[in-house]
Amino acid sequence: MPIQFTKQRVDINKRRIINGEDADVVQLYPMKHKFAWEAYNTGNANHWLPTEISMQQDIEQWKSQTALSADERIALKVVLGFFATADSLAANNIVLAAYKHITSPECRLYLLRQGYEEAVHTHAYQYIVESLGLDESEIFNMYRERQSIYNKDAFVLSFNDGIFDPNFKTGTFAADQKFLENIVVFSIIMEGIFFYSSFAVMFSFQRQNKLVGSAEQIQYIMRDESQHLNFGIELVNTIKQEQPELWTPEFQERMINLVKQAVQLEYTFATDCFPKGIMGRVTEYQTGGTREW
Repeated sequence: MPIQFTKQRVDINKRRIINGEDADVVQLYPMKHKFAWEAYNTGNANHWLPTEISMQQDIEQWKSQTALSADERIALKVVLGFFATADSLAANNIVLAAYKHITSPECRLYLLRQGYEEAVHTHAYQYIVESLGLDESEIFNMYRERQSIYNKDAFVLSFNDGIFDPNFKTGTFAADQKFLENIVVFSIIMEGIFFYSSFAVMFSFQRQNKLVGSAEQIQYIMRDESQHLNFGIELVNTIKQEQPELWTPEFQERMINLVKQAVQLEYTFATDCFPKGIMGRVTEYQTGGTREW
């Protein structure tokens, strides 16, 4: 939008996540949505690059005839096959949809950081693939060739219909609910459900001192994704506070049903794509326990 010439200063009470005023530039102060500023600073403190991590042990294990089983090799490829394109879907949503319509300057600042982190994650997957000498076309095209990966990607992309339309604008009840739905799907489902069985597989390798360089990168990625998830939850809750009329019983029920569908898609992905020997007992990294699949 064009810059407005006015002698009036920014009114913090008119700032909103969407449909706010004074969104022509990123003017941080006065600051209303402090959770976004805190997330931005946390992201900066957590900065990392994949090339800082040694892949020597991973390379030796991958070349070895005995260090990794055939099932473990398949599992790593499946993890990379899903991850390789998943982060780019999240990045596209930030750049092509979310940023355009969010009017909070501090939230926009964090979205820029988040978009960069998604690029770092895609770089990490390429770094692993290149280091191990994997078939790049196999890994980066897996979302087109494995049905359960395709189903997860197609599910989240279906909620971009309308949002990516250049004529889409927030400001009406229907459009604002559509935008809120998009945030729920990409933050809570994409980054809060669809990543975690693959994370669990990688951390089970790490516990066995296998593929530790790859697992260390995935550990940093999980830290970033957890921050993305928390930020998305804050966005949803703040929009609920600022525009409570959007959070209707019907909308809530629809979001619950979407989460249920996503859990089923993730379960199908885990059971279909990973060998049974891998998913028989997967280490739960955050709890230190085990879970039967």
